[in-house]
Amino acid sequence: MKKGYFGDFGGQFVAELLIPPLRELEHAYETIVRSQGFQDEFNALLKDYVGRKSPLTLCPTLSRELGFNLWLKREDLNHTGSHKINNTLGQALLTKYMGKPALLTETGAGMNGVATATAARALDLECIVFMGATDVARQSHNVRRMQLLGARLVPVESGTKTLKDAINEALRFWIAEQRTHHYCFGTAAGPHPFPTLVREFQAVVGREAREQILEKTGELPYAVVACVGGGSNAIGAFHAFVPDAAVRLVGVEAAGTGEPECHNSAPLNLGSPGVLHGQMTMLLQDEDGQILPSHSVAAGLDYPGVGPEHAHLHASGRAEYGTVNDAQALAAFMKLTRSEGIMPALESAHAVAWVLENRESIPRGANVIVNLSGRGDKDMDIIEQNIGHSFAELG
Repeated sequence: MKKGYFGDFGGQFVAELLIPPLRELEHAYETIVRSQGFQDEFNALLKDYVGRKSPLTLCPTLSRELGFNLWLKREDLNHTGSHKINNTLGQALLTKYMGKPALLTETGAGMNGVATATAARALDLECIVFMGATDVARQSHNVRRMQLLGARLVPVESGTKTLKDAINEALRFWIAEQRTHHYCFGTAAGPHPFPTLVREFQAVVGREAREQILEKTGELPYAVVACVGGGSNAIGAFHAFVPDAAVRLVGVEAAGTGEPECHNSAPLNLGSPGVLHGQMTMLLQDEDGQILPSHSVAAGLDYPGVGPEHAHLHASGRAEYGTVNDAQALAAFMKLTRSEGIMPALESAHAVAWVLENRESIPRGANVIVNLSGRGDKDMDIIEQNIGHSFAELG
């Protein structure tokens, strides 16, 4: 395999001015992240600050209804409410080791922004967050959390004003401020070594889940299911299971509103190979290579590309990638909330919806793990707007 590639995907397609900080980061990954001292300090933060291990919870009501055992890997119970803190604490700690005083990042749903701002406060770093103006409006709860934590929030008004445009602006800022700032990339995408670095910090999700399901059931799961935007929660959940050929790995992309030709966020199912944000990957693009607008009711999935390791797992056939539309995700949010008292993020609700929509493909009595990547209280306004009435009217 070529350095920085996953099969035909990955690489480092960037402006010359970004080569020095990427080489500096690659060296830091090899010499710092892999050192015993760094790993000991990072694992202590995961245990004592994040609250790991996160539980593996059986859903008794839904399991009876479905005829198989539905387990949730509870990343929603981490400090800050999602899996994002695993990566941001790792990169913030690396920033301290590299001797830089500040973090910059981008965010879609706001969870990466909150997690980065939190890690910055914990390790006494400055923090700047780029966020599309559309996402600023639809994720106001997380915007207030970032501001309360002392982060400088920069609304991005260009393009579709979503995650893609926030990443564009963050990369431009990094070119100018690379001496003092580390770019805490929020997902397992971008130029090498970010996809490997983010996967390294998120792989704790799959390691724990594998150990927990063996302890609880005595066998490996039939399937591991996770939503995919950029793909950090999914690659973290999948990584420990990739060598287990009998375990079905299912990534779930956002199909938008579901009509033919609608805007969506499903590049693995509906895209083609191309270059975006420094990586060769699968993209939503037209015949001229222009990036098409994306859409999902879940801001964290609203991205026209995907991490290169997912593109490789898709091309090699080791993982399969389905789609779920906005209405199906909203229905799954309500179903899990009302059945089990667990409120998933709209991103995670896509993975729950895939299980509900594909129940006939799963053997009775099987064990299925869904990575519940975040909690859904951030999405309550969006859900009320989309279902057309208030929660008080539900009864």
